[in-house]
Amino acid sequence: MRGISYNGIYKSAEFSKIDENEWLNAFKTAIAEAKIEIEEITANSELPSFENTIEALDYSGEGLDRISSMFFNLNSAETNDNLQAIAQEVSPLLSEFSNDITLNKELFQRIKVLYDQKHKLSLNPEQDTLLTKKFKSFSRNGANLPDNKKAELRKIDKQLSQLKLKFGENVLAETNDYQLHIINQENLSGLPEGAIEAAKQIAKNQSKEGWVFTLDYPSYIPFMTYADNRSLREELSKAFGKKGFANNSFNNEEIVLKIANLRHKRANLLGYKTHAHFVLEERMAKSPDNVMEFLNSLLEKAKPAAKNEFERLEKFAKELDGITSLEKWDSAYYSEKLKQKLYHLDEEQLKPYFKLENVINGAFTVAEKLFGLRFQPISSIDVYHKDVKTYKVVDDEGNYVSLFYADFFPRPGKRNGAWMTSFKPQMFKDGANERPHVSIVCNFTKPTETKPSLLTFNEVTTLFHEFGHALHGILANTQYPSLSGTNVFWDFVELPSQILENWCYEEETLKLFATHYETGEAIPMELIQKIKDSSTFHEGLQTLRQISFGLLDMNWHGIEDISNVVSVKEHELESFKHTQLFPDVADNCMSTSFAHIFQGGYSSGYYSYKWAEVLDADAFEYFKEEGIFNKSVANKFKAFVLSKGGTEDPIKLYEQFRGKKPEPEALLRRAGLIN
Repeated sequence: MRGISYNGIYKSAEFSKIDENEWLNAFKTAIAEAKIEIEEITANSELPSFENTIEALDYSGEGLDRISSMFFNLNSAETNDNLQAIAQEVSPLLSEFSNDITLNKELFQRIKVLYDQKHKLSLNPEQDTLLTKKFKSFSRNGANLPDNKKAELRKIDKQLSQLKLKFGENVLAETNDYQLHIINQENLSGLPEGAIEAAKQIAKNQSKEGWVFTLDYPSYIPFMTYADNRSLREELSKAFGKKGFANNSFNNEEIVLKIANLRHKRANLLGYKTHAHFVLEERMAKSPDNVMEFLNSLLEKAKPAAKNEFERLEKFAKELDGITSLEKWDSAYYSEKLKQKLYHLDEEQLKPYFKLENVINGAFTVAEKLFGLRFQPISSIDVYHKDVKTYKVVDDEGNYVSLFYADFFPRPGKRNGAWMTSFKPQMFKDGANERPHVSIVCNFTKPTETKPSLLTFNEVTTLFHEFGHALHGILANTQYPSLSGTNVFWDFVELPSQILENWCYEEETLKLFATHYETGEAIPMELIQKIKDSSTFHEGLQTLRQISFGLLDMNWHGIEDISNVVSVKEHELESFKHTQLFPDVADNCMSTSFAHIFQGGYSSGYYSYKWAEVLDADAFEYFKEEGIFNKSVANKFKAFVLSKGGTEDPIKLYEQFRGKKPEPEALLRRAGLIN
C-alpha cells in the first residue's frame, strides 16, 4: 500500500513512516483493489457458493479496512487541519464505495440465490449468521431499490458522511477555542493541589502567567467539582454547554437538523417509518416501541429517587451557602460536598492510591486472573504519538494473542472522551489465526512536574470500561472478520465493558493495585468500605441523566414529523420535559455537541448503555455468587461472550453463559432503587 506499511512486528502499522500527504492516494489505491476483489466475485462463472461469494466478500477489502481504522482513529486522537481536510475528501469516497457494493445487482443476486436456499447448504452457526447478515445488509441498504432511488440513496449517504465529520470538527474546535485564564489566586479556592498544578502547567506551556483551565475533562471536571467561586463555575459550565451552539462559524444547529432529516429521509427511502425503525431492526431491542417501553419503565423507577436526591441536594446547598436556586454549575460541587458529609469520602483522598501505572497493572492482573492473559510492554512497536504505550498480549502458555495500544492523555488534536478501536481485525484466513491489534484512547489527568498521573475513581472505572471493550477485541476467536470481536449488536457491545467496571468496587480487586504512590501503603479498608457505601450515591440522578440522553436520541431519530422541527433548542427542551430537574440554561444546548449520536455510531442506540447495564448487573451477580475470580464462570464468559463476537444471536450467547435469561431487577438492585 503506497505510503502505508505494515512491516512492523506482528504486521503492525508503521505510523512514524506515514506521510500525511499519502493518505488520499492510499485510500484511492485500497478502494481500487477492493473493487477488483468484488469484480472477481461477480465475474465468477461458477454457480454461487458460500465460499466463492459470502466468504470471499467478507475477506475482501482487508487493506481498505486497515487504513480506514488507522486514519479515522488518528483523526480523533491526533488530528490537524490537514487530516481533517483529507477526511472530508475521503469520507464521500468511502460512502460511494460502500454504496457500490450494496447496490451491486450482480453481487446481490449471488447472495440472494444462496440465502433463498440456505436450508440446503449445511452451514455451521457462524456461516449461517454471516450469510443472513450479508443478505440483510444488502436488502436493508437499498439493493432492492429502483435505479433512481439508488441514486438518491448515494447522494444522502455522501452528504451524511461529510456532515458527521464537520459536526465533530466543530466540537473539537470549540473545545480548543475556550480557556478560563485565572490570574487572581483567590479564584482557586477549593481546588485540589493537583488541579492547580495541572492548570499552572497548561499556562506555563503557553507562556502565560497564572493558571489556565480548559474544556478537556481532566481540567473541566475538577474545577466544576471543587472550585468555590460560583461565578467562575457558571462561566466554565456555560462555555462547555454551548459547544456547537454559539453564534460563530462552529455552530452545529443546522448540521444537527440536516443529519436528522437526512437519516429520516434515508429510512423512508428504504421502507422504514423512521431512522430508529431502520436501526433497531438489527438490535436486541428490535423496535422503537420496545426502547421507549424500556426507558419509560426505568424512568418510572428512577424519577422518584432522583427527585428526592435533587431536593436533598437543594436543601443542603441552601443550608450550607444560602443557595436559593440550584443550577447546573452547582451540581457537581454540592454533590461532592454532600457525599463527603454523608460518607466522609473525598475523591481527593482516593487519588493518591490510583496512580495510572498501578491502575493499568491492576486491569492487567484482573485479565490474567480471569482469562489467563499477560500484558508485556514492548517498545519496538511504532506509535503515532510519544504518549502511546504498547504491549504484547500472551496467554498463560506464552502464545501470542494480540497487540495492545493505550493512549491516555488529552492534547489539542484529540477529542474528548474515551473509546476503543482496532488497527487490525482477528480472523482465520489461509489456515492461520490472524490476531488483532487493539487500542484504547482516553483523556486522563496528566502527570505534573511534581506528581505522576493520579486518577479519580471515575477515571479508574473509565479505564476498566475501555479495557473491557479491548478484551472483547483481544479475545476474539471467530472465522470471519465482520463477525469478530466488537462486531456485535450495538446494545450488546457494552456488556464486556460495563461488567468490568464492577471489579473496581471489590476489595479483592482493589488490594491488587490500589497503593499509595508515595508510601506504597495499600488502600485502607475504611476507604474501600466508603467506596462501596457511596457506590449508589445519587444513582437516581445518574440514571435519570442517562435516560434523558436516550430519550433525546429517540426524539431525534424515532419520530415521523422530524421535518417540522425548526429549533434544535426547543426540540431538546421537549425531549427533556419528563427528566429535567435543574433550570434550563438558555444559551446551552446538548444536541449540538452530542457526538455519540451525531458523529459516532450511537444514533437510535444511546439507550444501549442502560440496556447493557441490565446484562452486566445480572452477569456480575453470577460472578459474585461463585467468586469474582472464579475460573469456571470466567471461562464461560470468555467462551460464550468475549470470543464469539457476533457469530450468534446475543441473547442466545448470554443465556449459554448465564444458564437463564437476564433479570432486569439485577440492575435496580445494584442501583439501590429496589431491595
